[in-house]
Amino acid sequence: MENTKFNFTYLLFLALVSAMGGFLFGYDWVVIGGAKPFYELYFEIDSLPSLQGWAMSSALVGCILGAILSGFVADKYGRKIPLIFAAALFSLSAFGTGYVDEFTPFIIYRLIGGLGIGLASTLSPMYIAEIAPAKYRGQFVAINQLTIVIGILAAQIANYLIAEPIPETLSSADILQSWNGQVGWRYMFWAELIPAGAFFLLMFFVPKSPRFLVKINEHRTAEKVLGKIGGLQYAEKELQNIQLTLKQNNKRKINLSDFRDTKVKPILIIGIVLAIFQQWCGINIIFNYAEEIFTAAGYSVGDMLFNIVITGSVNLIFTFVAMRTVDSWGRRKLMLIGSIGLAVVYAILGGAYYLQFTGWPVLLLVIIAIGIYAMSLAPITWVVLSEIFPNRLRGAAMSIATFSLWVASFILTFTFPILNNALGASGTFWVYSGICLFGFLFIRKNLPETKGKSLEEIEIELTNKQSDKTRLETLNEL
Repeated sequence: MENTKFNFTYLLFLALVSAMGGFLFGYDWVVIGGAKPFYELYFEIDSLPSLQGWAMSSALVGCILGAILSGFVADKYGRKIPLIFAAALFSLSAFGTGYVDEFTPFIIYRLIGGLGIGLASTLSPMYIAEIAPAKYRGQFVAINQLTIVIGILAAQIANYLIAEPIPETLSSADILQSWNGQVGWRYMFWAELIPAGAFFLLMFFVPKSPRFLVKINEHRTAEKVLGKIGGLQYAEKELQNIQLTLKQNNKRKINLSDFRDTKVKPILIIGIVLAIFQQWCGINIIFNYAEEIFTAAGYSVGDMLFNIVITGSVNLIFTFVAMRTVDSWGRRKLMLIGSIGLAVVYAILGGAYYLQFTGWPVLLLVIIAIGIYAMSLAPITWVVLSEIFPNRLRGAAMSIATFSLWVASFILTFTFPILNNALGASGTFWVYSGICLFGFLFIRKNLPETKGKSLEEIEIELTNKQSDKTRLETLNEL
């Protein structure tokens, strides 16, 4: 199989279209940060921390519901149809969020957008992992993270370009009555309609996942898709491997006991912990609460919007670094570098806030943190999650892991204003530093290397490893 000539043009098309779910995930996730100074004044919640936190974190409730549903819909309807549905949800949310004049409908449309994020964040990397050849899977799944980053940067640039310049002497009342306060923040949300519409249309030209096609006994169609990717010999080999892992259990329905199996449970725990850690490492706080972070460092609202664009650009550049290294350095090494790197940077950043440093030193530390995260935990977590679960359980297991991720994200986003108020910026970043140190120790002990292996090889290796471990523990007890 080493000499297989893959149709990279076709593969790239499939990956980029499905990864548009990642783009919309990134845009919808971050656009609210730039609109925040304006809609808070418009809805009169600028002095109500609990409602500020609810406005920022409400989409995450939708994400959690989307993650729960994603496992069911992925196993029943595949990856393609739910992604089309997610695109429709993004479009509805983008229009409604910018249209409403009251806070409650605003929250409802944010929840709808969150539902789209929950579906897309689970299904886009899963689809890419299932169509990509083992040798290049890391790079192709990382495309999903690349589009997330591009979506984040697009939202940041859109916010910066849409917002009119704000004089530092302008009062809150003047900002509320300005174009930004009345209309500008709406256009920030409406700009999402363009990519959402494109995603909806293009997904109709993408085939169903070959692994899902085999699961529903459409073997001939699966072979055609695989043949278009890598030729007849590749298709026959992959089809044989897929059938081998699905053969015994293809007819049996998935139930809770499957996840209590001694072969599966440890793998699921690894996935859940990594998903939670990707959020609790704290980097998303920089994107969602950029106003508080940069204001605490002495920047004005106008400077804050420009600094957000800088951080988004760094995020994009270092995502390319991840794509270059994920299949050479390996997943485990990059995850270790990211976790210990963030632990150190956060410790220093907390010290900078404690000593009341302002301006470029804080911005530099934030940029370094984003660079480390972008080349490690951000993309590699999704790569690992899309790889480690058994074929038959992948949809449900990925759903559980993604559900855990969004619950963790909700807790992180909702509690930051409270944590920041109680501990200050310094104490908050020291807490995140401790979490990153724990993540480093967990990854070093539990995460195997998966680079260069087919999904079926990973499944056989991990399940056999857990069987051997169980047998060894039983012998030790005897």
